[in-house]
Amino acid sequence: MLVGLVGLFVYVESAGDNPSGSADLVTADSHRLSEASDGRVTLVEFLDFECPSCGQAFPAVEQLREEYDGRITYVVRNFPLPMHRNAENAAKAAEAAGLQGKFEEMYLQLFRNQQSWGGGQDDRAETFVDYARQLGLDVERFTSDLAGAEVERRVRTDVAAGEAARVIGTPTFFLNGERISAPPSYQALKDAVDNALAG
Repeated sequence: MLVGLVGLFVYVESAGDNPSGSADLVTADSHRLSEASDGRVTLVEFLDFECPSCGQAFPAVEQLREEYDGRITYVVRNFPLPMHRNAENAAKAAEAAGLQGKFEEMYLQLFRNQQSWGGGQDDRAETFVDYARQLGLDVERFTSDLAGAEVERRVRTDVAAGEAARVIGTPTFFLNGERISAPPSYQALKDAVDNALAG
């Protein structure tokens, strides 16, 4: 099925080929789930929380984050795809959790439970509210923020950055501004990171 394969296609342009430049890949308020003190190596992922290929890449990313903790900066950018019914709401749920300091916790919750809420056509907004409750968030504030201007702005900013960098499928990874030109397996990501660290 084409939708399932979108995230596995490889794009080889560098962010430098996009007119807005690689600086747009990371902004001051981008979500950094891991951070290196020296700032030498930055891995950016444009993702869709409902995308099956992103779900498949998630364990590899988590293994990489654990292995290279403190040595690389890992940045998450939202890029919900229109063919996924709940991708937009999932991105907004992560951003709303982020406004209460728990973006990473919601990121983990969404991916760890992707198979239970993703892939259907029914609205799973209540599922995301339940996740917020499980994470100890102020649910009333969370629900308000889901429909708020700040959450909308953050998602739209990420999508615009992805479009400027010619992202058309998820997951798409950039390492130090260069698109990783291999499927997002653990070994491919590790090799790219090792090369960057050795450079």
